[in-house]
Amino acid sequence: MTITLGSVPSGPIPAEPVDGATGRPSWTFLTNHAHVLICIAMNPEIRQRDIARLVGITERAAQKIVSELEESGYVTRERVGRRNRYHLDTTIPLRHPLEAHHRIGELLEIFRTDGVRI
Repeated sequence: MTITLGSVPSGPIPAEPVDGATGRPSWTFLTNHAHVLICIAMNPEIRQRDIARLVGITERAAQKIVSELEESGYVTRERVGRRNRYHLDTTIPLRHPLEAHHRIGELLEIFRTDGVRI
């Protein structure tokens, strides 16, 4: 089967390798950092415990990723009572040289679910 950009593969879709313990695919196209950004974009008041559950990582890993995203300027945290409210800077470019000509907001737009621009 040959695939070119913009085409749809024909024939059966190959089965995904799945992690037996979690039932999730053993690999994905997006990193955990991207998954965390998507969680925050969908719910700016999301708890880190919920981020961890949705992404399939530990709470400690979620905390570390959020901290790294903050240090890099993608995320800022605002304390609202006992909770955090996260704000995303969607104008910052993606980090890898192959993607650096795109902004983080472009990636998040792909995963928009509520009809509102992220």
